[in-house]
Amino acid sequence: MNILVTGGAGFIGSALCRHLAADPANRVVNVDKLTYAGNLASLSSISGQPNYRFVRADICDEAVIGEVLRTEAIDCVIHLAAETHVDRSIDGPGSFVETNIVGTYRLLQAVLKYWRGLPAPAADSFRFHHVSTDEVFGDLPFDDSSFHEATPYAPSSPYSASKAASDHLVRAWHHTFGLPVVLTNCSNNYGPFHFPEKLIPLVILNALDEKPLPIYGTGANVRDWLYVEDHARALALVAARGRIGQSYNIGGGAELTNLAVVQAICDALDRRQPRRNGKSYRELIAFVADRPGHDRRYAMDTSKIERELGWAPQETFASGLARTVDWYLGNDWWWRPIREGTYAGDRLGRLAAG
Repeated sequence: MNILVTGGAGFIGSALCRHLAADPANRVVNVDKLTYAGNLASLSSISGQPNYRFVRADICDEAVIGEVLRTEAIDCVIHLAAETHVDRSIDGPGSFVETNIVGTYRLLQAVLKYWRGLPAPAADSFRFHHVSTDEVFGDLPFDDSSFHEATPYAPSSPYSASKAASDHLVRAWHHTFGLPVVLTNCSNNYGPFHFPEKLIPLVILNALDEKPLPIYGTGANVRDWLYVEDHARALALVAARGRIGQSYNIGGGAELTNLAVVQAICDALDRRQPRRNGKSYRELIAFVADRPGHDRRYAMDTSKIERELGWAPQETFASGLARTVDWYLGNDWWWRPIREGTYAGDRLGRLAAG
């Protein structure tokens, strides 16, 4: 299968490219604009493989995308290219509108034109897989409820609103133009090659640098954590076997408060790389002003993908976090240039937070 992955130099996209390229029956074409979070070093393990190709391009460029689709005879598009950080969307929502909404529209137009020109067998098997987030559903109370595929949308940040809009565009192109689409909504990902503006890598690297470990508010906000390689397996399954027009929730089944996550990281580092002063990394925890409009809780009902496609996460949070901490301890070649150049770990989202 010839698969086009948009945003394949990002965190989830690079994990998906590595997963797909491990199968020699796949040809993986990675289209990425290489914004601040795109990193080709995340793809060094497959960059020399004959079944992998990287194309630096913007999904807003319909002509270039159309040429790639035709040249590579693409059978499936998996669309991950997006601005994703809530705090950055607070500081600068314009780029989220441009990439997540306008970019998805431009991509859909290029794909629709390409799909309409395919011969019947290829057109019948073609699909467009749109990758989204649980944040489009809003948030949940502190109880045992969870998001399911029919949960009404109620986004609360510029990021989640832009992703919700892109979801609606994809569904509209399916219902109006017949484009064969599948959608997925995932919970918080973590794992190797994660850009260190996000909670888990930020805490790991701040701890190693003896810097404060910031926790918004009281740390009571709850997220469901999904190991990125489990997510990659799920995306490949949905792209290949998901029912056209359907959406699937993907989650790790690991609900934890932000405080519990940070404490678990501290404990893992205490065991693996103790501080020179002999104290626990927990003493570096610092509570900071809460994120504006901070969603209380996310939780995913994943029964549909488990029932229809047989997917389930292979990693528990404990096992996945252990693998993640060990990876950061052993791979400073990847993260140190980021910390010393692109992003040093400063607080984002200050404009609204005050």
